[in-house]
Amino acid sequence: MSREFPIGLTPPDWLVRNLQPQQAAVNWAAVARAAVAMALPLALGLAAGKPAYGALASMGALSGVIGDTADAYRLRILNIAVPQFFGAVGVTIGSLAFGHGWVAVAAVTAVALISGMISTIGAVASVSGLLLLLNCVIGAGLPLPGQWWLAPLLMSSGGLLVLVLALLAWPLRSGVPERAAVASTYRTVADLLAASGTDAYDDVRYAVTQSLNQSYDVVLARRAFHHGRSPDLVRLLAQLNAVTPVVEAAPAAHQHGKPLPAEVPTAVRHLADAVETGYTGPIGLQLPAPTNETARAVNHALRHAADVVTDQAPDPHHLDDRLGRPAALRIRAARAARNVVLSAASWRYGLRLALCIGLAQVLVSIISVPRSYWVALTITFVMKPDFGSVFSRALLRALGTVAGLVVAAGVLAVVPRGWWDVPVLLVLAPLIPALTPRGYGYQTAAITPVILLLSDILNQQGTALLVPRLVDSLMGCAIALVAGYLLWPESWHTRVGDRLADAVADTAGYVELAFGDTADPAARARRRRRLYRDLSSIRTEFQRALTEPPPIGRRAAAWWPLVVAVERIVDATTAARVRVKQGAPAPSAAEVAHVALQLRELSEGLRETDVLFAVRTDLTGPPDSVLEPVRQEVAAARAITSPR
Repeated sequence: MSREFPIGLTPPDWLVRNLQPQQAAVNWAAVARAAVAMALPLALGLAAGKPAYGALASMGALSGVIGDTADAYRLRILNIAVPQFFGAVGVTIGSLAFGHGWVAVAAVTAVALISGMISTIGAVASVSGLLLLLNCVIGAGLPLPGQWWLAPLLMSSGGLLVLVLALLAWPLRSGVPERAAVASTYRTVADLLAASGTDAYDDVRYAVTQSLNQSYDVVLARRAFHHGRSPDLVRLLAQLNAVTPVVEAAPAAHQHGKPLPAEVPTAVRHLADAVETGYTGPIGLQLPAPTNETARAVNHALRHAADVVTDQAPDPHHLDDRLGRPAALRIRAARAARNVVLSAASWRYGLRLALCIGLAQVLVSIISVPRSYWVALTITFVMKPDFGSVFSRALLRALGTVAGLVVAAGVLAVVPRGWWDVPVLLVLAPLIPALTPRGYGYQTAAITPVILLLSDILNQQGTALLVPRLVDSLMGCAIALVAGYLLWPESWHTRVGDRLADAVADTAGYVELAFGDTADPAARARRRRRLYRDLSSIRTEFQRALTEPPPIGRRAAAWWPLVVAVERIVDATTAARVRVKQGAPAPSAAEVAHVALQLRELSEGLRETDVLFAVRTDLTGPPDSVLEPVRQEVAAARAITSPR
């Protein structure tokens, strides 16, 4: 008979959420690349009688493996090559400062400030800032072999080896990842239509938002590399834009309250197959005859999507490019640099990271700490702003390090130094891309034995590395928790409320735009896409906040009903617009203004409190108006309460 935990021994919810592995498929191609890219440089170094050189190149490959997360080949270039440049700059600065006492402390602290500020730009900049600081810390804390230029050359070569392996199939699979992403979006939309009228609708709609975000990111990233219009790219953009009317019709179908006929989601899956294979022949859609305005909207949207999917050469001049073309790289770089310099958030995070790194460098300069560079390395990983809660990352870092040290202890104690390290690395390296999607603690457990194995080749200290590694990691976690978390008041307040207030204000604008006399369909689509993307980010922020200990996690949980309520308001507005397009009477300007006013009042109220409370609302209007469901959702949102 199984035994249950006594109530007093039941782990708290926030701890369970931190330790629970995330569900994710294993990228077997990335696993294979990690094995080859990290073991090959070490094998070449051993063959040349320079194992330390091979270990440095393998360390560089490790950074490439961490950044090898994109499906599209052009995104792989950005995700791997750009961070390698910053990593080379970092290790150069660090190696030049090595052994210079307080100069090294000042140099690493300054690099930490710059690293923290550029990390707020975006995903690629975040990884670039991470490698800039990590490699600077390694260069400043570890005597590297050869001239000052050799270490950055070797480490960059290892990272670029990962890139070369990631691009090998490009000539044979050009455009395949982009088509697969768009086809996946169509399939997710099919699931949304199948879930209309059921309780599963809200969860599937969130999956559609994520899929659309990913597809637009992949396609527009490819477009950024083209100065002209590629025919394949024009077709992909047209197909992706064509699914938007289907997504807009879905809320109306769900609001109708009855499941759609099975032929409807089946038709969308046929379109997905055509997108993925590039099929341009006729698609016989077996759709039932529409019986109401909602069914007509779905029918028209699907037939329009079918026409676009099978169009071999859409006219780029008539393409409704709803998200626009990305600006030139030079313009975007200048814009990002200006935003970083002028952004209070980037300065605030940069100063927090610099404070923690500076304290760590001063501490290890005053107190003799073996392998002291591990302290700053730990802080760098724990303090990443876009990787989750500082508290949870510190906790998972400590637990993951302990687990990784157990594996490393067996490897360093049993495996003789030399050629046996190569097959061991062939086994350990693939675990990094395999376990990284599971969570930060699992990634730390996978990286720790690999780093210690490569460090042992450079230092040849064997199991003597284990205890200092644990002590340094715990010191780094403690500094990050105190100087980067507890001492900052903003750490004790969830950001869900502020971001949700912005989303509610934007929803008010969307309501006005949806029923304006001069409303542009492309402008409505852009506003709706931005709203759903923002709400998706709020969901992510909410999930992060739940991993915080009380009272932050408990306060964050109170916001969840309102997050769902705002999403339902956007859905109801979209459904009302679809009904108007299909012939329903448009609401009066007074109705629209009243709903927008209530939403703006709700937004202002959210900015002034951390605790939700009931707000009386007076939302009345014609009961047969298309805005009646919107009014009901707004009233429900304003009536949400939470325990004080």
